Amino acid sequence: MEPVTHFLTGACIGRAGLNRRTAYATLAATLAAEAPDMDVFWSFAGPVVGLTHHRGILHTFLAAPFMAGILTAFVWILHRFVFSRKRHINDPQPVRWLWVFVAAFIAHLSHLLLDWTNNYGVRPFFPFDKHWYSGDLVFIAEPIFWGLLAMAMILPALFGLADREVGARKTQFRGRGWAIFALLGMIVVWCVRWSEHAHALNLVSAAQVTATPARRISIEPYPVNPFRWHALLETDTNWQTAEVNTRTGFVDSDPGINSILKPTPTPAIDVARRTRLGQVYLDWSQWPVVRDVGSEPVPNNPLPDLPPTRPWTTVQFSDLRFAYPYLDTIRSGKSNESLSHMLSHTGLTGWVYVVDGKEDAGQFLNGREQK
Repeated sequence: MEPVTHFLTGACIGRAGLNRRTAYATLAATLAAEAPDMDVFWSFAGPVVGLTHHRGILHTFLAAPFMAGILTAFVWILHRFVFSRKRHINDPQPVRWLWVFVAAFIAHLSHLLLDWTNNYGVRPFFPFDKHWYSGDLVFIAEPIFWGLLAMAMILPALFGLADREVGARKTQFRGRGWAIFALLGMIVVWCVRWSEHAHALNLVSAAQVTATPARRISIEPYPVNPFRWHALLETDTNWQTAEVNTRTGFVDSDPGINSILKPTPTPAIDVARRTRLGQVYLDWSQWPVVRDVGSEPVPNNPLPDLPPTRPWTTVQFSDLRFAYPYLDTIRSGKSNESLSHMLSHTGLTGWVYVVDGKEDAGQFLNGREQK
């Protein structure tokens, strides 16, 4: 999930009762809930390096106790050199460092759970198990979660202002009920989506969308609407997508625009697969499409210094899971863009220039060159 959901989930975890055990529980939980995404700093070394480490070791069960310990130490430093000057010696809320650690540990695990629910996935057992796991239940940005979590943060503060207006006694741990309500609301959303996801899979399996039997089917989520899903299907010769409405039972797919043939292998594709970008991309991608698109420049990037007298070609790496315009489809109910076009314009596309069908001459990912 995106950072806002992680931060607010951590804050609700702290305010749901852990803050009654120790001071700084909410602070530790809020920071720990987003801490695994510090792996984004690897992207400063280049986009391929960033993809290599994104949702890597910090997004694992193995890292959870270490990350919780580091966050606890960080909070101790804040307590020792910043907060202790402001805390009254008779503060009724003591600091219990074991409970600060527990709050950080639980919040770290919440990050793994939230990331598992979307279709990007996580590798929680890495490095012992390098398999990617994904629930495909919730889009990476879910406005319903924002509403629930923001309500749990804002309403207690508003009620506190109202109490001060009428001279009511200040409540020390305000907002516990709202925090629990928000967390339970997220669980309800997951349960509803789990049920609708299974329903969508059954509808697509029974609809015979493809001309030949599908070897595998995957169901991808849209934000907000739990009844609309995007289906991916693979046959021996092609990939095809479909739009599914579990409320009406309608499955829609046009083979003319929602299908693409599997590409014929070429020497350039073989070379591109062996590059650093190719290896990392194929290790991560669950629905990879690797195509030799000819002498086509990488979009929005100048051509590198390719040999002027030698033939070159471009190999494109795409992932079918992200090749759908979710906002346009939500508004219209259907996208009129071809699958081939969307594969070329998804934000998670990689490109490799290959010279003479045997030499790597440049690697690009997400519009950035890997130096």
